[in-house]
Amino acid sequence: MYGCLCCLAACGPIPNDPYSAGEGGQDVLYTAFIDRPRRLDPAQSFAEDEATFLYQIVEPPLQYHYLKRPYTLEPAVAAGMPTVRYFAADGRGLPKGSDPAAVLRSEIEISIRPGVRYQPHPAFARDEHGKPRYFALSRSDLSGIRSPMDFEHLDSRELVANDFIYEIKRLAHPSVQSPIFELMAEHLPGLKTLHAALSEEMKKNPGAWVDLDQFVLDGVDEIDRYTYRITFTGLYPQFLYWLSMPFFGPIPPEVDRFFSQPGMAARNLTLDRWPMGTGPYMLVENNPNARMMLEKNPNYRHDAYPCEGMPDDAGEGLLADCGKPLPFINKVVFTREREATPYWNKFLQGYYDAAGISSDNFDRAVNMGDRGEVTLSDDMAARGIRLMTSISSSTFYFGFNMRDSLVGGAGADAAGRERARLLRQAISVVLDSEEYISIFLNGRGIPAMQPIPPGVFGAHEGEAGINPVVFEWRDGKAQRRGINEAKRLLAEAGWPNGRDARTGEPLILYFDTTETGMGDKSRVVWLRKQFRALGVQFVVRATDWNRFQDKILQGNAQVFLMGWNADYPDPENLLFLLYGPQGKASGQGNNSANYMNVEYDRLFDRMRVMPDGPERQKIIDRMVGILRHDAPWVFWFHPKTYSLQHGWLKNRKPGDIVRNGLKYQRIDVGAREAARERWNQPVRWPLAAAALLLLALVAPAVLSWRKRERAAACAGPDGAPERGGPP
Repeated sequence: MYGCLCCLAACGPIPNDPYSAGEGGQDVLYTAFIDRPRRLDPAQSFAEDEATFLYQIVEPPLQYHYLKRPYTLEPAVAAGMPTVRYFAADGRGLPKGSDPAAVLRSEIEISIRPGVRYQPHPAFARDEHGKPRYFALSRSDLSGIRSPMDFEHLDSRELVANDFIYEIKRLAHPSVQSPIFELMAEHLPGLKTLHAALSEEMKKNPGAWVDLDQFVLDGVDEIDRYTYRITFTGLYPQFLYWLSMPFFGPIPPEVDRFFSQPGMAARNLTLDRWPMGTGPYMLVENNPNARMMLEKNPNYRHDAYPCEGMPDDAGEGLLADCGKPLPFINKVVFTREREATPYWNKFLQGYYDAAGISSDNFDRAVNMGDRGEVTLSDDMAARGIRLMTSISSSTFYFGFNMRDSLVGGAGADAAGRERARLLRQAISVVLDSEEYISIFLNGRGIPAMQPIPPGVFGAHEGEAGINPVVFEWRDGKAQRRGINEAKRLLAEAGWPNGRDARTGEPLILYFDTTETGMGDKSRVVWLRKQFRALGVQFVVRATDWNRFQDKILQGNAQVFLMGWNADYPDPENLLFLLYGPQGKASGQGNNSANYMNVEYDRLFDRMRVMPDGPERQKIIDRMVGILRHDAPWVFWFHPKTYSLQHGWLKNRKPGDIVRNGLKYQRIDVGAREAARERWNQPVRWPLAAAALLLLALVAPAVLSWRKRERAAACAGPDGAPERGGPP
């Protein structure tokens, strides 16, 4: 029996392969996801875990060049870069660089490539008479249907300009509740007018599908089949970045109508669950609790790998596929992993092509030098694994609620507000982000000096970039000012050694957080230690996510931790987080600290409409100086991403702003198959050892039994020895 087992283990496919035998040797990328995507409707989705899927499916007019840094916009389905024109109040055209105050409106004209086609979809299917097949479905017609791919007939059609206009109208649809509606309505007033008209229509015909083609959106016009124009109030140069996001991708009216039929939502047949588009991939499996799968769009347009990039790209092999058609990979399989250990083990076995590094496995994956330099561990290098690092276009901060009387000085006179400012500065000095990064992030981050992360225009490197309130430049690097400086600031604020100089009452600060965030025990212990050094009492108020959000919205928090991932690489998208009119409590904006500074707001209004250059940098420097002085935030850290990839995965370049990168990646399938077989050979010695052990246990009994049998054969019926010879 054991010999048979050993023979079986030596034959056939790899015994622990978690994938189906039919996928072997195929151009399939295997990866994992942790957080389940919740919204995949391009008008609603605004989360990073959702972008992983959505950006491969929906193609906006523009995209970022895959290799160039700083990030550079280029056409995607657009025929070229949009044409931008500026006009004065009297209708005169104005040249680029005109005084923003003179610009009454801006016109952006976008032309798209002819011949681009959508992925196969039942919404486009027509019968022999040319009528839509699936626009009058009954609930019984949906029996057995779990995805759009389950319909018998699928078809496609050409992308046209009106599809983009239709999606812009969806931003104003009351039932869609797009998170960018209010922001876009500031620049495109026609959205609010359309929102009101759609609200009235829905009251008249509740539950009915609303054909947005029957409604006008002022400021958005179709010029011809492949061209449309958007007219904005004043200047909004950052809009070109928005044209690289799915919010402004195309949605065919047929697809909207198809998913709006009765019974669809009950079977999870919605645009929110099944996005579609002209991108390189289409979603063919959506089980967000277990597995998601993308397959190559058979109708994908002509697209080619870039032939230019940064100086180091050629040496990294990133230009070897210059001019080759995209995408390289036919299928992408995402498996949900809830625990770090199985995720890590599958990566080491070659069953995931790339992986992040959890805190549990960090020391095994990389080596940290005395000066913080990071290198791949010998074990990983021996397997041909590569380490990729980059600074994320994100910022984390401790926010002070400026509406709070203690930390914000709300309701106080000038002297009271000054004391609150000094208190905030003292806390900024004592909260050691370097230590936090080392202990809780395994060094995966850099201390933040301002809201703008490195790599985005406006940030300075070296001594010019330090926050002088918190750091000083010594021995060629930024070094945090010591505890004595924090105590000095605290004493000037009227709280020597953490007690009120007038009453002797202790200083108590309240940290509002979620139960699963910074409220966990180890981080709380660390935070209390930081404040204890100042003699300050630190109280954690942990609540669930909804309650926390409500406290922030109402302006009832005191100190809190927040983060922001840049939507696009422009300082406006980070500095607006402290812009007065964006106050969370006053206008439900993104200024969670409710910070207001007249000079800062005035400078922001100028900076936001300026092109990058020395004049814009000068204004940004002044704005950052104001923030460092006022300290509405403790500038905490910018995350540093660490990821590992096997040597057979090609053309992978870090950059969190480029979110449609799957089409550029390539798999050396032969190398992967060989490595998997080498790393997953069946271990036979336990079977042999078990067989020997069993033999050792059984052998004495067998020998004893045989001995008794032989003795019985030599004895007669009455127990006397038998005599030999004839009778």
